[in-house]
Amino acid sequence: MNALFRPNGRVFYGWWIVLACAGVQWLAAMTWMHSYGAYTLHLQAEFGWSMSVLSLAFALTRLESGLLGPLQGWLVDRYGPRLILIIGTVIFGIGFFVFSQVQSIASYFVAFILIALGSSLGGFATLMVAIVSWFDQHRAKAIAWSQFGFSIGGLCVPLVVLGLEIFGWRTMALYSGIAVLAMGLPMVALIRHRPEDYGEVPDGIARDADASRETPAYAPQISLSWQQAVREPSFWLISIGHGLSLLTVSSMLAHLIPHLTNGLGYTPVQAGLAFALMTGVQMGGLLLGGILGDRYEKSFICVLCMVGHCVGLLMVTYADNPIWILGFALFHGFAWGIRGPLMVALRADYFGPKSFGTIMGISSLVVMIGMTIGPIVCGVLYDLYGNYELAFTIMALCSLAGGLCFWFAKPPATLSTHPA
Repeated sequence: MNALFRPNGRVFYGWWIVLACAGVQWLAAMTWMHSYGAYTLHLQAEFGWSMSVLSLAFALTRLESGLLGPLQGWLVDRYGPRLILIIGTVIFGIGFFVFSQVQSIASYFVAFILIALGSSLGGFATLMVAIVSWFDQHRAKAIAWSQFGFSIGGLCVPLVVLGLEIFGWRTMALYSGIAVLAMGLPMVALIRHRPEDYGEVPDGIARDADASRETPAYAPQISLSWQQAVREPSFWLISIGHGLSLLTVSSMLAHLIPHLTNGLGYTPVQAGLAFALMTGVQMGGLLLGGILGDRYEKSFICVLCMVGHCVGLLMVTYADNPIWILGFALFHGFAWGIRGPLMVALRADYFGPKSFGTIMGISSLVVMIGMTIGPIVCGVLYDLYGNYELAFTIMALCSLAGGLCFWFAKPPATLSTHPA
């Protein structure tokens, strides 16, 4: 364990970055991504808006994130992640302040635009550029462990639900904005871009020392430009597969709590506990995914995870007792947790860290389609049929299609390699 965390006799700074990234993702997940479904219940009660309208707003945040991706990736590669994270965190906090004052659909969408812009600039894609730069051999572990924060945020959903019941959604939105600024800014200040700029090397392991280990000799990382990456079939297959996986995940984030309450008759608190169980299982999946991803073929693991998404969704769709909800939490939670960090690690393995921000940004143009369409389709079908059965069944079948994408995504065949 010392060799992992203290390769040179002191804690490798990359692990502090991982901890900071986990904290940032915990804050975003708790205040918004995992809690949005609970907010919709209160917004419906106060304004009478349809699930189509509420789903469209949530989906537009994903659309904005995707459209912003290429520019965001270039900015992160050019100016480093810390500056972009600070800007995003400030906008994210302001978005909550605006959200707490919403009185109409127009102001609701304005708040969502600010929240989406802030959470994108100050969130996952920007954080991953730093981690990919600071880790090579332990990359899957570092990515997975940084995402523990996202899972812990899900475990906090019952507390947010209770807060919504006790204080009201406006007060909770105001408190969330304060928390984002008070806790988020100190955490993003710890993020650094490239280890070489601070006299460090990836993993904290000198390459001459690494060569003496019993593991295979270190091979220089592949590093493609974004122009080279987009000419590879695997770039598009991974992007489509990732988009189809987030079709499932974003649909659950937006509609799981409404499905459990309006469709299956559970109370909001019980639905929040089921949500927390799902994210708790996801946390176990992250730990397992980081270990498996550094040892076995990542693309094949992703195929199995997409099958797990499918099985989990079918279980919750047609659940007639709590056992099926438990099964959903296990299958969907493990699939989500194991697969999540491999989306980043697989791209980094195939295309390298040099232009990673831009490559991820361009890929987001494809990924956003799944993130955007899932919540909208589920909301529209719910309004048409009064339940989520058709919507969730479609999402489950799309997960199987995503598994085929990962199956056929092979590493680039002919590349010019050099040290990253």
